[in-house]
Amino acid sequence: MIRIAVDGMGGDFAPKEIVNGTLIALDKFKDIEIIIFGDENLMAPYLRQHDRLSVVHTPHYLSMGEKDPIKQYRTNKEMSMFMAMQAVKDGKADAVVSSGPTQALVVAGHFILRRMKNMQRVAIAPIIPSVDGKGRILLDSGANTDTKPEHLLDFAIYASIVANRILKREHPQVALLNIGTEEGKGRELDKAAFKLLQNSSKINFYGNMETKDILTSDADVFLSDGFTANMVMKTIEGAAKGLGAILKREIKASLGGKIGAIFMHSALKRFKKGMDASEIGGALLMGLNGIVIKAHGSSDANGFYNGIRQAKEMVEADVINIVSETLNKKEDPS
Repeated sequence: MIRIAVDGMGGDFAPKEIVNGTLIALDKFKDIEIIIFGDENLMAPYLRQHDRLSVVHTPHYLSMGEKDPIKQYRTNKEMSMFMAMQAVKDGKADAVVSSGPTQALVVAGHFILRRMKNMQRVAIAPIIPSVDGKGRILLDSGANTDTKPEHLLDFAIYASIVANRILKREHPQVALLNIGTEEGKGRELDKAAFKLLQNSSKINFYGNMETKDILTSDADVFLSDGFTANMVMKTIEGAAKGLGAILKREIKASLGGKIGAIFMHSALKRFKKGMDASEIGGALLMGLNGIVIKAHGSSDANGFYNGIRQAKEMVEADVINIVSETLNKKEDPS
């Protein structure tokens, strides 16, 4: 049985959507148990009895606008997010899922679970939409702005294993985001990282890739520093939202558009779903001694369910142990 700890109070629509997403997961998966941490009084209207669900009460939780998560951790370890992660540390759960503030989750990961032995940094790695519907891994999406080339190689190795084990890519390819495809493009970081990635026997290096190809590329992992990848991620989110708004405006602008929308209802629904990252899962915090999934802060029940599904798949695939073994192996000089 896979045991998952859930932060019941994290997210813009907690606890309702978090509890509802948790119940969906319990109904769909018969091999999981969930411990949900949060204010039982606030969660009570949405909870129901379930033999694989247990509730741990705490009236303390982080606001989505939390400015100083380090201070919060040092002064109050009874916050729902911290308690959920501590359950993984104590061996009471195999993974944790939260929609709470990202920086607080990163801080808690460092203080509670700690970094893996051979991972020098922790990366935020969401799975983003793609035209083929299979999704791609983008990292680091915000944990580090002062990344070094060797950090990017660690991230590439971890993400390649996730792409293989979770996204079912047989030979996942890692692309380095850059301002051009030619070798020698970009900042000193990009040039040094290119050589390091190119010479590694632990990954399949695609080469440089321009961000205009991010939704259509054959590569499976998109790699950059935390500043750049975060900008890319938010640009994709904004573009999807903007395209949806333009499409809606144009449909409403004429009778023909309204009539056409009736016939294209299913196609438009699939388009919206295809651009929704929450349909794929949350962002993985790569590099910690445990599985930590950051569901989107605005997750509805379905979005949070997908975060739980992703956590379950990560545990089933034994990703942590495989990454640890891979990082411990010396590079093949051939």
